[in-house]
Amino acid sequence: MRIRTRQVSSLIIAWICSLLLLSSCTSSVNSATQPATPTSANTAQRNSTRTATQVLLMGPGAANQRVQLQVAPALRTGVFAQDRYLNVPAHFQISLYAQVPGARFMAETPDGNVLVSQPGKGDVLMLRPASNGGTPQTLVFVKGLRKPHDIVFHTINGTTYVYITESDAVDRFVYHTGDTQAQGRQVVVSNLPDSSLPELHGTYGHELKNIAIDGNNKLYLSIGSSCNVCISDTLSNPVRGAIYQYNADGTQRHLYARGLRNGEGLGFVPGTNELWAAINTRDNLAYPFQDTTGQYQKVVPSYVDNHPPDEFAHITQGANYGWPFCNPNPDNGMNHMPFDRDVQTNVDGHVDCSTMTRIDKGIQAHSAPLGLTFLSDAANSTNPTDLHAMHRSGALISLHGSWNRTIRTGFKVIYFPWNMQKQQPEQQMDLVTGWMQNTTDYPWGRPVDAIIDQQGNILISDDEAGAVYKLTYRA
Repeated sequence: MRIRTRQVSSLIIAWICSLLLLSSCTSSVNSATQPATPTSANTAQRNSTRTATQVLLMGPGAANQRVQLQVAPALRTGVFAQDRYLNVPAHFQISLYAQVPGARFMAETPDGNVLVSQPGKGDVLMLRPASNGGTPQTLVFVKGLRKPHDIVFHTINGTTYVYITESDAVDRFVYHTGDTQAQGRQVVVSNLPDSSLPELHGTYGHELKNIAIDGNNKLYLSIGSSCNVCISDTLSNPVRGAIYQYNADGTQRHLYARGLRNGEGLGFVPGTNELWAAINTRDNLAYPFQDTTGQYQKVVPSYVDNHPPDEFAHITQGANYGWPFCNPNPDNGMNHMPFDRDVQTNVDGHVDCSTMTRIDKGIQAHSAPLGLTFLSDAANSTNPTDLHAMHRSGALISLHGSWNRTIRTGFKVIYFPWNMQKQQPEQQMDLVTGWMQNTTDYPWGRPVDAIIDQQGNILISDDEAGAVYKLTYRA
């Protein structure tokens, strides 16, 4: 299974649970690190924690604090030559782990190194942790690829592979502990659509590819749309704006799901083969209602700002999620939204929007969600009334940020607690913000991906500032 799920450290779990008022979870985490106390003492501690958390959450920003980004003297160059500040949960700190120009997607190797893709250079770098905890050593793991992007480790019959996507292919390399360079390249999927297609005349809006591999050795490949909105992508072979399924060796291709304009983040709910995706939806949507406003079929900035929402969706076989004919409407809430007809591509209703698969969770329009990583605290309770069991998982999504919204949005890493009974994300929370200092100045950083290292820290990539950050708990 794709290594996008990681058991997080007890300290990070404790923060997640405190935000949710889940004192039972906090008690469980603490019990792993200190002797058990009598039941009456546990009860008092739970009540005290719940009350304190409720008070904290009553005030705006109570859960997060503005802290200075820690930067080693050797890394104080470029955007980091001046002090930078980010907003992180109380008792956390964030540091500049490494400078990686154009850093996109990441994966941790089984032996604790970090691979980072650089599509603009055609390279994948390896960051090797320093023995003294300082700046990691940077090595070129593989170079000369065509816009490498996503990176996934997967073991089959005792052989560990690292899969790396290119804009026109999916490669895999056998990985051994201690490797610092990729070896034995195998192209498992080839001839994928990118800007080299003659029919696209050198332009492909979302040609970077993303993948996930499940516990049954099935590979899922997201092929983004070539455009903002176009019917031609729905008729191409392969279909663009879709997810395909393959065997892990690249055989047995079939169309798995469609209507997904640009699904960059792919991941599985921990302990399952249930695929979810973070999806960028269309821009410049025309007003779809024939009402007294007189705005029907016009592109109105005040409407475009909030429509359609970006998406966090459960991906099921055979489903169609609407693009480019139907758009989810967030006006009455972000959960399981109904669809509106797209009056630029579906004005006559030839595509029935009522037959589309509804989106599970909306994200503010134009936020540009990219990386998706599921977390798990490995709770084993099967008691349906156990709140700890209900929220033992969660999802991190990096929001790259808007480019055409009248008021900027995104530019942060968000967290969705997970309801294990309903198998659904709950209310969105901000994990790290501050790259956007205000809504008028251009942000100094744009997060792309977030992963969990073996120590339970959160690593965040940023292709604008050319950085990888490390978010840790401050004891």
